[in-house]
Amino acid sequence: MIKRTPTHTFIISCLVVALVSTYSMVGLAAPSAVAPQSPSGELLVTGQVSVNGQNAVTGLTIFTDSTVTTARGSSAVVSLGKLGRVEVLPESSVKLTFTDNTLTGMLDAGRVRFSTPAGINSSVMTRDGSAVADTGQQNVYLVDFVCEYTVVSTQTGSVELRGGNVSKSVPAGRQDSIGTPAPDSTCAAANRVMRGDEAGDLSSNRVVAVLVGLGAVIAAIALVVSQGGDDNVLPPGPPSPSSPS
Repeated sequence: MIKRTPTHTFIISCLVVALVSTYSMVGLAAPSAVAPQSPSGELLVTGQVSVNGQNAVTGLTIFTDSTVTTARGSSAVVSLGKLGRVEVLPESSVKLTFTDNTLTGMLDAGRVRFSTPAGINSSVMTRDGSAVADTGQQNVYLVDFVCEYTVVSTQTGSVELRGGNVSKSVPAGRQDSIGTPAPDSTCAAANRVMRGDEAGDLSSNRVVAVLVGLGAVIAAIALVVSQGGDDNVLPPGPPSPSSPS
């Protein structure tokens, strides 16, 4: 028969405590090891770009609910893996929110281009309305928020433009707009261009034609002035009679 001493009892107690502590730590660590990771993106910077108000550099990790802002002459690309990618064009600000199969942008100003594969729910919202892409196909579309107008240009796929009681389908190769700014808006001229024809489509050919015509008028005026030379100068008049002495 083995006789236990106080030393043996102490050693056995220490071993029991160590074993219990080890199993407890393994049990606590196991769930975190298999917990799914939240989706994230990687940033590519050109020029001056900020994320959540802080200067950003290429390679920065972008998490959901991040706001990307670009300065004049600057741009950013957010690569989101299976969700697609987002291009933030110059002088723009957009808040990106995403999950495993959804991508949403809140465009406060400027222009943003979404490129998303089929099966991804993607949309861009502005103060005027929203552009919702068709989940059944790949979509590449540009959303422009300027002078209180929301303009959608669809390159690939199909997008539905919604605002108030209006809903417009914008298929590939088309563009459309919504918005009703105040008549005294400082962007009145730009608003007329954004409205385009009565259907609301942009009419870039009309704009180009106006600019070309204006340039021709200016060139004609310059030609007339340059050829006039001194002929436009009035000849000196007759000498004034001398006053009697």
